[in-house]
Amino acid sequence: MPARELQQQLNELREQLDSGTTLTAEEQTHLQDLISQIELKLELEAVTPDTGLVDGVNLAVERFEVEHPTLAGTLRNIVQSLANMGI
Repeated sequence: MPARELQQQLNELREQLDSGTTLTAEEQTHLQDLISQIELKLELEAVTPDTGLVDGVNLAVERFEVEHPTLAGTLRNIVQSLANMGI
């Protein structure tokens, strides 16, 4: 079930944020906002695609892939799960 996988990936991302990664307060806030947006999208189960959400996650991947590759990998998995769900 893609929604369940996505929720697991969001939980993994939260754990990575809580584990003391060396992110600035702004970076942590940005990722927390993305998590909230994704969870809201899941709750609404909207049928219409929201490319802004996927674009935002993709931008976060680019932003974190050099200094925080584990976070970037989790974000890539989230993008894939969103795509599998048709979002």
